[in-house]
Amino acid sequence: VQLVESGGGSVQTGGSLRLSCAASGGTSGNKYMGWFRQAPVKGREGVAVIRTGTPITFHADSVKGRFYISQDNAKNTVYLQMDSLKPEDSAMYYCAASFGPLLLPLSPAGYTYWGQGTQVTVS
Repeated sequence: VQLVESGGGSVQTGGSLRLSCAASGGTSGNKYMGWFRQAPVKGREGVAVIRTGTPITFHADSVKGRFYISQDNAKNTVYLQMDSLKPEDSAMYYCAASFGPLLLPLSPAGYTYWGQGTQVTVS
């Protein structure tokens, strides 16, 4: 599975961005796809995850009410709508996929496939 992210950039506090993650190669079957982020000198943390083909989503407490993950199954694409952005949201954002099963979907440890990342900077 190959994952390609897009949509990162620089915005001011309170602004919005939408990230996209397009999956290709071996994409059949339900899987977990999600967004993780890593700021300098910090560990990688889960932001939001979706179980593709279902309405099941998981969002980190730090982004609930501000970020929303969604999917377009026809395009094998997952989106992360980020609103009310804060400086602490600044990080490299990575898309990841796993065929599971996952006990902790927001933990990066369970994911096999990763994109190259897209930078989000909030000032």
